[in-house]
Amino acid sequence: MSKIHAVIKGIGGYVPNYRLTNDEISATVDTSDEWILKRIGIKERRILKPEEGSGVSYLAIKAIEDLKKKHDFDPLEIEAVIFGTSTPDYILPNAAALTAAKTGMTNAFCFDIEAACSGFIYALEIAENFIISGKYKKIIVIAGDTLSKLTDYTDRNTCPIFGDGCGCALLEATTEDVGIIDSIMQSDGSSPEYLHVYGGGSANPTTHETVDKGLHYIWQDGRVVFKQAISKMVDVCNEIIKRNHLSPDTIDWVIPHQANLRIIESVINWLNVPHEKVMINIEKYGNTSAATIPLCLWEWEPKLRKGDNVILSAFGAGFTWGATYLKWGYDPQ
Repeated sequence: MSKIHAVIKGIGGYVPNYRLTNDEISATVDTSDEWILKRIGIKERRILKPEEGSGVSYLAIKAIEDLKKKHDFDPLEIEAVIFGTSTPDYILPNAAALTAAKTGMTNAFCFDIEAACSGFIYALEIAENFIISGKYKKIIVIAGDTLSKLTDYTDRNTCPIFGDGCGCALLEATTEDVGIIDSIMQSDGSSPEYLHVYGGGSANPTTHETVDKGLHYIWQDGRVVFKQAISKMVDVCNEIIKRNHLSPDTIDWVIPHQANLRIIESVINWLNVPHEKVMINIEKYGNTSAATIPLCLWEWEPKLRKGDNVILSAFGAGFTWGATYLKWGYDPQ
């Protein structure tokens, strides 16, 4: 009996219209375009403004519409929708269900997962196992965030980093030798103090006090997160490469989470992979959390070829991190 693989058969994406530039940020906090580019590698980021839409499900709907234009599929054939996000529209109902209802995927069961910047690869892991079980054949994975809603624009250390965006992938069952081959997913919840949003959950329900204290904003210890991100992403990528007998010569693409250009460069230097094999778009989108990897796939989709060896890797709050090795499933249309 042929082995079942879960293969990506299409990518969609969307970023909001508004461009928040470094010069605009520099007008409100003590920073500069030069400093942000040197330290983070970001020139601008996209922000979802109320006049365009509201909630991460708006971005997801747009991403699904983009996917359907390029890779037509019957929404009624989608059996599950998994949404990786840290910024759902509401505590409940889930953003996956809201998105499915607006895009005609009414036969799917839907749920959100929260793994911060690792949301896309975590969701892929779940979807893959649903598919290889033989019970499901078509699943939509969505990953997106509106981190501008959690950003303190008076904090010079965090406000240049984050942007809004969303990507999605259509996964199908196949017996071809393509699709998701291997993955490593890990987490460590012992040190939440280094990267967190403490307000709004069941431990700190929203009150005037939590708002006044700024507990609903992202806070991070940049030095600790920087070191951890490099160490963890390098470790899991090396393990994936080793156990699948890959090398810099046989890897076609590496897609690291777009958190900081210096993190990306450190990871690819440790992996000894040429820069031309690495997808990087942080300069124009910033850190869009769970959306960074699918937005890279969305942008580079015309350059991908069937059978390409692709390594995805992410690190996020939690801490959560991981790596996925897949063989690309289709040629450009």
